[in-house]
Amino acid sequence: MELSLAQWALALLLVAVALLYECSATFKYFCKMAFYNGWILALAVLAIPLCALRGRNVENMRILRFMLHHVKYLYGIRIETRGLENFHLAEPYVVVSNHQSSLDLLGMMEVLPDRCVPIAKKELMYMGTVGLACWLGGIIFINRKKTDDAIGVMAETAQTMLRDNVRVWVFPEGTRNHNGSMLPFKRGAFHLAVQAQVPVIPIVMSSYRDFYSKKERRFTTGRCLVQVLPPVPTRGLGPEAVPALTERVRHIMLEAFDSLSAELSPGRDPLARHWGGAGMEGAEPASVTPTGGQPWMEQTN
Repeated sequence: MELSLAQWALALLLVAVALLYECSATFKYFCKMAFYNGWILALAVLAIPLCALRGRNVENMRILRFMLHHVKYLYGIRIETRGLENFHLAEPYVVVSNHQSSLDLLGMMEVLPDRCVPIAKKELMYMGTVGLACWLGGIIFINRKKTDDAIGVMAETAQTMLRDNVRVWVFPEGTRNHNGSMLPFKRGAFHLAVQAQVPVIPIVMSSYRDFYSKKERRFTTGRCLVQVLPPVPTRGLGPEAVPALTERVRHIMLEAFDSLSAELSPGRDPLARHWGGAGMEGAEPASVTPTGGQPWMEQTN
């Protein structure tokens, strides 16, 4: 049977795409990212009817977590988790995590505790099926451009955490950071923890640089370490302690990030990284003093 011109053209196109995928790391990167984003959209379509049975409910995060858990296998990413015992708290808490790329979703779904919802920018709510699935999962949306609105949402979130035993996941850098370190932390998550008088649980995901780089257009298989660090208490702290608490937690997370990343890349010099915050390198870490109490988180160099 003879092939038509259109069929020949399609066959040549498929061969060309396959050759490009195998020979060009850049082309492979864009193909993988396109499939990743497209697959998330497709999974959201499947999740929406299941989540809609409960309506907007934090328990729907279990469904989203289950549906996203397999994605790491599609990309050959091995995720190793540590410190999960630090989640064994009966009370609510605020989770803070570093933010490297959209791939953070894979690490998040690996360790996401029950009754925990992320705080996300409001724009996500309007991203079609993904936005609807997130809304049904109880994800908290804030308008970062309107400070008053964001403060109001945070105050309401503090009440919800205590009333309904909800945990909250926040990326305190505020945006994705591709430079192999951490940006300065915004203080919203720490104001929330202090206002609700609940612990902060830091989570650190190791650098993706061995298998993923947006700048180099590189996306291969690899290994990622996710470390859940011990809770940092806030009971007795007032608003004046928030800046020191923020820097203290960031310092702890930077040390863990360097340690985890060095474990994956033994030849890496941890002193060569970019701190992302002015005056951090060589600075004396701040202590945090509870209201009417003594310093409780002092650190020695």
